Amino acid sequence: MKTDILFLITIFLFTASCEKQENTGEPKQINISKTTEQVVEADNLFGINLFQTVLANDTTDNIFISPTSVALALAMTYNGADGTTKKAMEETLRKQGLTPEELNQSYKDLIAALVSADPKVLLEIANSIWYREDIQVLPDFVNTNETYYDAEVSSLVFDNMAKEIINGWVADKTHDKIKEVIDNIPADAIMYLINAIYFKGVWRSAFDADETTNRPFYLTDGSVVEVPTMKQRDTIRYLSNDLISAVELPYGEGNFSMIVMLPNDGKTTGDVVSAMSIENWDSWMQAFSERDVLVNLPQLKFEYKRLLNQELTGMGMGVAFTSEADFPGINPSLDLFISRVIHKTFVEVNEDGTEAAAVTVVEVSLTAMPGEVVHPVYFLVNKPFIFAIREKDTGTILFIGRVNNPLKH
Repeated sequence: MKTDILFLITIFLFTASCEKQENTGEPKQINISKTTEQVVEADNLFGINLFQTVLANDTTDNIFISPTSVALALAMTYNGADGTTKKAMEETLRKQGLTPEELNQSYKDLIAALVSADPKVLLEIANSIWYREDIQVLPDFVNTNETYYDAEVSSLVFDNMAKEIINGWVADKTHDKIKEVIDNIPADAIMYLINAIYFKGVWRSAFDADETTNRPFYLTDGSVVEVPTMKQRDTIRYLSNDLISAVELPYGEGNFSMIVMLPNDGKTTGDVVSAMSIENWDSWMQAFSERDVLVNLPQLKFEYKRLLNQELTGMGMGVAFTSEADFPGINPSLDLFISRVIHKTFVEVNEDGTEAAAVTVVEVSLTAMPGEVVHPVYFLVNKPFIFAIREKDTGTILFIGRVNNPLKH
């Protein structure tokens, strides 16, 4: 059974520049195999756990990650792992019980389904592998990642020009929303495995720019800032329980949507994140119903970057970052380990829609009730909140984030 979870944020990026569009049809039904459903459920569980771990370690006001991007970059790397390293990656990524063949085919099918889900939403997923030209890489490793992940594989002289070439690829695949992710290439680095995601979705019902006004937003320290806040009244899916109130804002034909979760009075975003589990998320999604809602939502535009070594180590993948790592599928004669997992994202939310992007870099180195509501529900986002972007039919979580201060870029 599909797990219907939320997630917003591997590179997704959206530039809102389109006119208001009418809803001309129902969301497309996506048919995926039971194994692919299992992979989606595993990725959503991994994504929620990663989000919880990042928030526990990072005090940055605004955080935005793409679990899908991280999972795809690590899945390519996993094709070279063996022994305890392979087992640790399986457990961290929640992929126990799946063969590499099942995992790779499921990702191939999922990527194809996601990028074609909605003609009104531009979703691009790109993968690449760059390795030092004096290093031999096993053909099976290259062929597997080319076949299932459509990875572009290139050998390079690892000098300053290589950094520019790789960053140029990232900028191109994210439509210049993320222009640099690699700041330096260490002398012992021999390979970069990269996933990039670009997302551009127009709201099914655009906000009217003339309705946008500055409104107070209450920060966690008790201070108040004035934030450009959009306003719209529409019939949309709404949820209210003892922890949160939430709305689902659809893009395009409705396959993709943004979930905005606002903690109730006396609750915090920390309480919401702590309560996030597959079970609770399923329960929340089933409790949504269509209501007449007056939405007030701050405009957003910010970048986020995080080295994920600490989080992934804490989630059980620590051996992959040590001299005990085992990646014979890349080259059995070399002692290799993951030296860095770099994650960088971008998001912009305005009256027209959402633009989001994510890049994940794995650096491998040598050791050495409808119709009955008279008055609209009032949904005023004027304090820290959680938001996510997901594909509804598969349940895939693309992005997830927390906003403490919408003015922080």
